[in-house]
Amino acid sequence: MEQNLSCLLTEQRNTASAGLDLKKTKEILTLMNEEDQKVSRAVHDCLDEIEKTVDLAVDAIQRGGRLFYVGAGTSGRIGVLDAVECPPTFRTPPEMVQGIIAGGNSAMFCAKEGAEDSVEGGARAMEDVKLSKRDIVIGIAASGRTPFVIGALQFANKVGAASVALSCNPSSEIGSVAKISIETIVGPEILTGSTRLKSATAHKMVCNMISTTVMIKLGKVYENLMVDLHASNYKLYERAKRIVHEVTNAKEDVIVEALEKAEHDVKLAIVLIETGASVEQAKERLANANGAVRQAITSTKNERSS
Repeated sequence: MEQNLSCLLTEQRNTASAGLDLKKTKEILTLMNEEDQKVSRAVHDCLDEIEKTVDLAVDAIQRGGRLFYVGAGTSGRIGVLDAVECPPTFRTPPEMVQGIIAGGNSAMFCAKEGAEDSVEGGARAMEDVKLSKRDIVIGIAASGRTPFVIGALQFANKVGAASVALSCNPSSEIGSVAKISIETIVGPEILTGSTRLKSATAHKMVCNMISTTVMIKLGKVYENLMVDLHASNYKLYERAKRIVHEVTNAKEDVIVEALEKAEHDVKLAIVLIETGASVEQAKERLANANGAVRQAITSTKNERSS
């Protein structure tokens, strides 16, 4: 797949960084900071497409599907990073949100740049995870033309899965393949072609927005609290106690007892304290509320007032 890449915006030279090697340290840092300020504006311009992506992802997961981020190099690592943070933050099963990087898991730590050039490799990666029409695939490529990502998106379309392209070039090739195209136009990098800079920052922001909003919509947040975190170490357990206190205002011994009964399930502990229900009753309330703490608690308060 031979292409003239010099025409891509992400490969252009940034006139603001001419003579970069001659600049003083503070001048370089100031320039980078000024360029980074363009990132949030570029992301803001894509909010409509990001909203559509979130809605598709919520629908996919509610139907028993999975969210896949697919990319190569830096783009792949961003997807993997977002995916692996979901289980500890939102107590999701590891298969719900997954990151697929060209070259396999070892490419996270050792670059395998040639792996991105295979359309077949992208399709094969989707076949390996048994992609189905219930799933959603978000292909990430700053250039917007990575063959591995194209192959993954084409396979998604073939099986009827939702497909989304995330790039930094207008009218991107992956955008023409996917059903939704998110193009964060941040402009040329200060270091020509180094898309681990503004482009990667933009895509990290978008992935943050997608996964976080999806989890909020799935009932894994109460107010602005991580009520479904996995309290797997001391720091997270202490955070869990603070979260339960914020919601219930209960004393520490009551909170500790509830967390023990709930096997460190924060949502369940909150419902136990707020409703006075047994563990099984609290689980049933959460199940009836599709896992949403607010609804589980409100239903109890409504019962008491009726």
